[in-house]
Amino acid sequence: MSATVLSVEAAKAANLVVIENGIGTQAVHDVVVAMRAARRSGTACTKSKADVNLSGSKPWRQKGTGRARAGYKSSVVWTGGGVVFGPKPRDYSKKVTKSVRRLALRKALSSRIVAGDVLVIENFAILTPKTKAFVGWVKENVGVEKTLIVSTDFDETTFMSARNVQPTRLVTAADVNTEDLLAYKKIVITKDALSKLAERTQK
Repeated sequence: MSATVLSVEAAKAANLVVIENGIGTQAVHDVVVAMRAARRSGTACTKSKADVNLSGSKPWRQKGTGRARAGYKSSVVWTGGGVVFGPKPRDYSKKVTKSVRRLALRKALSSRIVAGDVLVIENFAILTPKTKAFVGWVKENVGVEKTLIVSTDFDETTFMSARNVQPTRLVTAADVNTEDLLAYKKIVITKDALSKLAERTQK
């Protein structure tokens, strides 16, 4: 299971669409921003002066006390009062078209291939369900802990061996996205997954 660097020529031979110029940079930005915005819960909520559960009676009479006029205890200038223009529950998600998402994936993968950060292997499997075996393979074949491994699927033994290693991640070729391709120092792709990614970049 030795890994070799995927060159631009080899990528093109595998029917991958490789972008070697600046086209697609904005698409990558838009897609990553949209993905991160979609993860925001948007549940922050504050109470305005109308929502605060306080008495609506006038704290003191209008004149004669020497103090400023006050109409209600839920005023925003008082401790315990309402909040001015505070956050309310909202949806942060942004709409990105399918063509922009496809261009962003193509550009992100292309930039990593051009940089020499993509490795190809015949197949990937850990025979013994041990974290030590998985970490040893990554150190020997990749040399960098923060690694993304892409395959068409993973058997249970391989998944169990890798699930506790936080710097690495196993992801299928059908599920890998633009943010995944940019977040790791090295990307290891099996040949079957390479064919699947070629289909996704061509559509």
